Amino acid sequence: MTSEFDVTGAEVAAELLTRAVTPRQLIVTVYGLYSRRQGGWLSVAALIALLAGLGIDAQAVRSAVHRLKRRGVLDATRQDGAAGYELSEEGLTILREGDERIFRRTRATLADGWLLAVFSVPESERNKRHQLRSQLTRLGFGTVSAGVWIAPAQLYDATAAVLRHLGLTSYADLLRCDYLAFGDLSGKVRRWWDFAQLEPLYEDFLADHGPVLARLGSTSPTAGPEAFADYVRALTDWRRLPYLDPGLPAELLPADWVGIRAADLFFALHDALEAPAREHVATMLGLTER
Repeated sequence: MTSEFDVTGAEVAAELLTRAVTPRQLIVTVYGLYSRRQGGWLSVAALIALLAGLGIDAQAVRSAVHRLKRRGVLDATRQDGAAGYELSEEGLTILREGDERIFRRTRATLADGWLLAVFSVPESERNKRHQLRSQLTRLGFGTVSAGVWIAPAQLYDATAAVLRHLGLTSYADLLRCDYLAFGDLSGKVRRWWDFAQLEPLYEDFLADHGPVLARLGSTSPTAGPEAFADYVRALTDWRRLPYLDPGLPAELLPADWVGIRAADLFFALHDALEAPAREHVATMLGLTER
């Protein structure tokens, strides 16, 4: 069985950079937002009904959940005779780590310092080296050199948890540090992270979801189904971006950095849409909102 964690660096980059949103990504968003309130389980019928509101047909839903089961994110179970899927322990781990990253409103500061991941993996275990690099990419690290990767120090807990989970702790050392000299740190940061790669992704997010916020400001409160569709699409598009830009200190970013504007848009949408979307899901699942 292949875990969601067990992907190559190329696969990580491709998934983070792709513009197309897949039914699998939408289902992961729905599970992350709503299933944990119900013990981690959703019936197939509920998934099909919810995803229909996003324009995904029943066959695509069934195919996507089967792939998520094969990757170890979902387990097939029945409750009260109904077929469905619940989050696996692996799936819960993925979502818990994602919660902290995706919904963090504050950026790192220079006073927080930096987290260095220093590693040297023997050639005889190059698969471990490959896996380690893949996970550091997924966590949002920049590359100082081949065996030295860097991230804001606030990513320590998430990084340590992932390395422990995957049994990679013997291959890496984590160090908290400050940048002292020599050179312009802003320039260094722009070499360690690919800002040219990030900018068009943020611009796309603003172009795709800015009109939603404009519509919310000019009409009566959004109906539940529409709020659900808008919120799930926005969150699915947003959740890859904090992995490419791990909350770098604002003073090191280009002036009027588009990533800050995109974050402001996402959290404005979150504040406006989360409650009506949640109420819609509760209605769809036949539950009383608590």
